[in-house]
Amino acid sequence: MRTGVATFSLDTGKCPKWLFERMKKLAGIMSEIIVEEFGVEEFLKKLSDPYWFQAFGCALAFDWNSSGLTVTTTAALKEALKERNLGIYVCGGKGRTSRKTPDEILKLGEKIGINPYPYINYSRLIAKIDNSLIQDGFTIYHHTFIISENGSFTVIQQGMNINYELARRYHWWSGALKEDITLEPHTGIISQKIFKNVLNLTAKESLGNKNLIVELVNSPKELIKDLNYLNKPQKSLFLPNIEFKYHPVLEEKFDLKRLRKTIEKASFLKPDNIENLLLIEGVGPKTIRALSLIGELIYNKPVSKIDPARYTFAHGGKDGTPYPVDRKTYDETIKILEKAIKISKQNKIFV
Repeated sequence: MRTGVATFSLDTGKCPKWLFERMKKLAGIMSEIIVEEFGVEEFLKKLSDPYWFQAFGCALAFDWNSSGLTVTTTAALKEALKERNLGIYVCGGKGRTSRKTPDEILKLGEKIGINPYPYINYSRLIAKIDNSLIQDGFTIYHHTFIISENGSFTVIQQGMNINYELARRYHWWSGALKEDITLEPHTGIISQKIFKNVLNLTAKESLGNKNLIVELVNSPKELIKDLNYLNKPQKSLFLPNIEFKYHPVLEEKFDLKRLRKTIEKASFLKPDNIENLLLIEGVGPKTIRALSLIGELIYNKPVSKIDPARYTFAHGGKDGTPYPVDRKTYDETIKILEKAIKISKQNKIFV
């Protein structure tokens, strides 16, 4: 199985209540069957696969190429798992709800008896990585943290690119994370559109540049001098013009006053790795772009410009594609699966 990124068209429509209620029921039944058959860890692993998740959302009758599939499917799953004792919990969601993720994890930790703080850090760090270390033109607006009682988790988040009217979905699974969480955490990528000159600091090719960023922050005096070069005309720099031609932030003008303030704060806290740097308040995409540019142009540490981004109907689709939702068939599917669960539990009693 491969995990990674998926891209879809932005959808402004709403899921009708009659469909959401069915999605919630079917999502709960399917989740229970998978957990019963394969276990909690395998279910989380499946959710972290963008292809499987896409098919899951389509089976629930949401549109295959719509950004709403992510939002509505995770919302239906969140409500469904509240009603079933599967040992899996969903925190976060879209927009304002996504910003409540840390509070929801905190409350969940008290409820199930796990230390919530490592998972709150994971949640914040993963959002920062996809927004700052991978700068692909998509702004994160949906963040869902799915965690089990044994501490394994999957993260599904989505970003939007208004100019292209596209959404891109990012999948994470704790079982696939390396010691360095920022090193190629997304594998197996799907996308409708691949962009050129994407700043990708999670790639192996960017490792030297990424490590240098931390060194630069911890040497603020030298770094401030280097920052001044960024706002000078291109010809005044002593490096070949070709370096500018291929860098994804060629035309950007940086707010040096704001950058200095952020860097002074970061250098005072002395982060020892990129993860700790990202978790510092105020360190965002612009700070990372500026530091990465310095690393490449002045210290000759290259950064990857390759975009890291690389379907099934059962009951129809919300917008009638490829055909309207067949409510009768949908309800029959729910009944059949509910009966299967009941028989399975009865058989276990007599074994």
